[in-house]
Amino acid sequence: MSIKCDTWIRQMAQEQGMIEPFVDGQVKYADGQDLVSYGLSSYGYDVRCADEFKVFTNINSVIVDPKNFDENSFVDVKSDVCIIPPNSFALARTVEYLRIPRSVLTICLGKSTYARCGIIVNVTPLEPEWEGHVTLEFSNTTPLPAKIYAGEGVAQFLFFGADDECEISYKDRAGKYQGQTGVTVPRL
Repeated sequence: MSIKCDTWIRQMAQEQGMIEPFVDGQVKYADGQDLVSYGLSSYGYDVRCADEFKVFTNINSVIVDPKNFDENSFVDVKSDVCIIPPNSFALARTVEYLRIPRSVLTICLGKSTYARCGIIVNVTPLEPEWEGHVTLEFSNTTPLPAKIYAGEGVAQFLFFGADDECEISYKDRAGKYQGQTGVTVPRL
């Protein structure tokens, strides 16, 4: 017997706390304004961007080194919108806190509304038993400033269920990004 994908996601969110807060259905309109949609969709879940951003800057002339990351590479912004300079980059986080079940792998795709504006959303896969606020990476590929809206949809998560649980989960390996809150910069 098969189960509808949206029903399966709803069950995992409600029974296992997989997505908190969980919005059961698509929200496209609020307070008299159109929104970039978020919430449960047919085959995934559209997450929202929180109002915390780290925007890359070159004012301190540091080298971006993933093995020795200098937080002076960023300017912190707390706002309902984030302006990403041309051909630049910003980090943010999801409003939602995720707890991925041991038999599920999650991947992320950017929403077409942003992609059609030259804004690329990149998130690495969320492995079984990873949990935390997801750090979102936004690349502005255009020669113009680009705007990201906090509290609205920015990416869709797709959940792939396995027949069996994995042997070693992200939690078992004590992954370095386990339980992250806030916008998390590279760690070794």
